[in-house]
Amino acid sequence: QVQLEESGGGLVQPGGSLRLSCVASGDIREWNTMAWYRQAPAGGRELVTEITSGGRSYVADSVKGRFTMSKDGTKNTVSLQMNSLKPEDTAVYYCKTNAVTTSFMYVEVWGQGTLVTVSG
Repeated sequence: QVQLEESGGGLVQPGGSLRLSCVASGDIREWNTMAWYRQAPAGGRELVTEITSGGRSYVADSVKGRFTMSKDGTKNTVSLQMNSLKPEDTAVYYCKTNAVTTSFMYVEVWGQGTLVTVSG
């Protein structure tokens, strides 16, 4: 079983920064994609940024130049550095992975989410 745990959310003023982390644990053999999604109040879930094991990446236009996703090569951890935050970035942020378990099963796993509130 693969699990994801996010951390780092909180309240920040417009223009401020936050860094989210997502740690994968369990019987993960390898990951194919790691991604951050967000869901604003009364909104749908949208893809923010994604990286693949092959090195491809995607960044939503709404956060391009402000958000950066990075992968810790030694651990199953990804981070999302968010700079120049805007009130419209307020949302619950979710980490997601498409991975292969040690039993060679393909799984899609979501974290529980972490709330980011930009206000002030």
